[in-house]
Amino acid sequence: MTKREIAEAFSGGKFEDCFDYLTPQTIWNTPGEQYLTGKGEIEVFCKKISAYFESVATDFTQLNLIESDSCIAINGTAEFKRDGKRVAFVSSCDVYEFDRHNMIVSIHSYCITEKPQ
Repeated sequence: MTKREIAEAFSGGKFEDCFDYLTPQTIWNTPGEQYLTGKGEIEVFCKKISAYFESVATDFTQLNLIESDSCIAINGTAEFKRDGKRVAFVSSCDVYEFDRHNMIVSIHSYCITEKPQ
């Protein structure tokens, strides 16, 4: 996969497609929420998120993608519904740093959950 494909898959919730691009040194920082280090910790967390995604209808929308030689930033939204009713709406931005072998060095995720109306 290309860096762009990896980033788009991860930001779109297709985590398992990206596991081969994580290393024992990869970090995933979501300021104010979590700081994960290494493929093992990240995979465990991704599997928990995937289980949640299976319990709701998800609609991911990618708004923008900015790419340089070693970094990709993606912003977008995610809407989660259960029984036809919105349970969450999140605006997010994921910033990926890659090494020269397309392995993920770091992910910095910024998420804002819309308050219920």
